[in-house]
Amino acid sequence: MRLLASLMTGVVFLFGVGLLTGTAPRPKLLRKRQPSLTDRQLWLTQAGVDLTPHQFWAASVAVGLLAFLLFLLLTGIPIIAAIPAIGVGMLPRAYFARQRSSRLSEVLEAWPDGLRDITASISSGMSLPRAMETLALKGPDPLRRAFDRYDLLARTIGVVPALETVKEELGDPTSDRVIEVLILAHERGGNIVTEILTDLAEATTRDLWTLEDIRTAAIEQKINSRVVFVLPWFVLVALTAMTPAYRQFYASAAGFFVVMVGAGLSGFGILLVSLLSKEPQEERVLGGSARIFEEAR
Repeated sequence: MRLLASLMTGVVFLFGVGLLTGTAPRPKLLRKRQPSLTDRQLWLTQAGVDLTPHQFWAASVAVGLLAFLLFLLLTGIPIIAAIPAIGVGMLPRAYFARQRSSRLSEVLEAWPDGLRDITASISSGMSLPRAMETLALKGPDPLRRAFDRYDLLARTIGVVPALETVKEELGDPTSDRVIEVLILAHERGGNIVTEILTDLAEATTRDLWTLEDIRTAAIEQKINSRVVFVLPWFVLVALTAMTPAYRQFYASAAGFFVVMVGAGLSGFGILLVSLLSKEPQEERVLGGSARIFEEAR
């Protein structure tokens, strides 16, 4: 019976990590035809992870499984080991989500200076494609990384497809607007290109100020909410590892019920806090067009 309970706990743990990291395996009948660049792969690319979604899922499960074995060794109770292990299995996604957010924020913050560099290059007599190549070589560091393949793509598939590919890899509304303006400037040209780019740099700066104010106001609440959900489970692990009476209770059916109720309430609380603390996201209305160029990689 104990073996069956451990097996069932392991299965719940496996799918729990997969669901919470957004990478749970799905039956073949439920799978839809995916585009060449899936949302999950785009997420990993933006986070700087050189893995496929399945590899990332496997690594997350491996981390969670190691944590499960460690907590099981400490407590001897599979269900208590499984709940915090699911949280540990989510850490890779949480870490790289932070990395992704940081990388995208750096790009957004670099756009005003990048646009001013492009404007200065055009004012000095360069064409827009040449100004973009200069940006990729001498611009702000975040934009250099974002445009590191631009020169090669521009020479092989053209300027517009290269810009579309960069836009899709960045995958945020601000970069969409900036790159669409650059594409329009390349296709139409004219004497007002520098004026448009200057106005765009000023508008982008104002958007960044607003976004920074929103993030600063929410950061303390986010930290507090994470501590509230994490701390009780590690206290529970410590109690069951150090006190036989607690270990005996949570090894019983009543203890199992208490843990499951607590896990359910924690999961509901995390979902509620995530919804309430979610930053307003501008919908991408100009994205997705670069996927047809991914075969040129």
